[in-house]
Amino acid sequence: MAEIGSRKWIVTIAIVSGVLIEIIDGTVVNVAMANIIGSLGATIADASWVTTGYMLANVIILPISGWLGNRFGRKKYFLFSIIAFTFMSFLCGNSHSLIELVVFRVLQGLFGGGLLSTGQAILLDTWPKEEIGMGTAFFGIGMMIGPSIGPILGGYIVDHMSWQWIFYINIPVGIVAAFLISTFVRETELHGKDEPIDWLGIALLSTTVGSLQVVLERGPSEDWFQTAYIVVLSSTAIISGICFIWRELVIEYPIVNLSIFRHRSFVIGNITMFLIGLILYCSMFALPLFCQTILHLSAQETGTLLIPSTIVSMFAMPIIGVLMKRGVPGQLLGVVGIILFLLPFVMMAGATLDSGAYFFVWPMIIFGIGRSFLFIPFTAMSMQDLTGKEVGEGTGIANLMRSLGGSFGIALFAMILQVQMYSYRNILIENVNQYNPAFQERFRTYTASFLGRGIGMDQAQSMSMKAIESALMTQAQLLTYNHIYAITAIMLVCCIPLFLMQKSKKIAA
Repeated sequence: MAEIGSRKWIVTIAIVSGVLIEIIDGTVVNVAMANIIGSLGATIADASWVTTGYMLANVIILPISGWLGNRFGRKKYFLFSIIAFTFMSFLCGNSHSLIELVVFRVLQGLFGGGLLSTGQAILLDTWPKEEIGMGTAFFGIGMMIGPSIGPILGGYIVDHMSWQWIFYINIPVGIVAAFLISTFVRETELHGKDEPIDWLGIALLSTTVGSLQVVLERGPSEDWFQTAYIVVLSSTAIISGICFIWRELVIEYPIVNLSIFRHRSFVIGNITMFLIGLILYCSMFALPLFCQTILHLSAQETGTLLIPSTIVSMFAMPIIGVLMKRGVPGQLLGVVGIILFLLPFVMMAGATLDSGAYFFVWPMIIFGIGRSFLFIPFTAMSMQDLTGKEVGEGTGIANLMRSLGGSFGIALFAMILQVQMYSYRNILIENVNQYNPAFQERFRTYTASFLGRGIGMDQAQSMSMKAIESALMTQAQLLTYNHIYAITAIMLVCCIPLFLMQKSKKIAA
């Protein structure tokens, strides 16, 4: 039942708070990884499961979160998830070994996976239909703030406190959110309470999504199908995925209701969600690496670059909500969002080795505005035909598609970076020869510099060649990143027809 007055705002604050700490926890740990490795005496490969385990558990629970919310009630499920997530945060911070930390992170991911989709479903029920754009806007603020402030918050905690506090800070927020939810959120109607549980469907889904997530997480570093376990997991994901779809289509009480794909708006929305997730995660993964490896900015300076996009998103999203409430077509807002979203990538594709941090200020501002135009109408149009228990089921599937799109995006970025960088390197190295005046000039300059330091001729010439090779690789990396930004812009253009294919009825009706 839709709420009015202050109650809907209190519910929104509670939901966004719970969602925010879950999203932050997905990124904040990466900054503290070096400290965790040193404190627990772990290797980098082993410690990476602190992040992989969390994401793996998170993505497994997403598609069945709608079923869990319908069966046990969205309020009960969300309240249980936030309490369990908060308790697991305490246990993570109190871990004394890597094994403990990984186990508690996996459990944290399982409980946290239900927060995002169930919270979004609760908000869709809480806000009146004519104000759904505004409700989505405030939910979107939490979605956008989390990935941006996670690395900054993690860096501050690591510099001024111990790594345990990246988990302990969840505790007070979780307690307040749990109190507000238990007090102000109304329980929804239960669906399927007496229906049998599709345990085989759960097993097949977990196997499919889990195997696929590990392949996407580990594939780039394991040389993809040159590694045996990647081949096995890829085959497992395909076979179990086919079996899962068949199972859910023939069983009377499926764990994931695939019948909601009969809605054209939902199908188009999930395709768009996958592509936007791919583009967004790929870009947000590429930018920090570009700034630190190419421009040699510090981690704090790089994190600061994300602040402008977050600030403008916070102010732009409520405005988009008002526009939708007044009947501005979501298709129009979405297309404007894509255009604004791709402009920063066109601008960043022209970056050079002399580009400083200021070069990215305006692209990030435009990026934040475009992201706001995309997120709100896109979410509203995707869910416009879903009613009742389908809302919770739809949000779970949609967030799974976003997460999988992100995993594909990061894997795609890593593959392009590796292949294209060496392709550019092979092209550039053709200019390193005795007949190229520019090479001869650079070689003599380096050699003279090393000789001036008292280094012998043979060693000076050897060091000069290494310096030229290093500069060449840097230039190859720069060209590769520019190539990635150009591809991202093209992919965004391809999303425009998807928005135009959506139904033209007014969302805020």
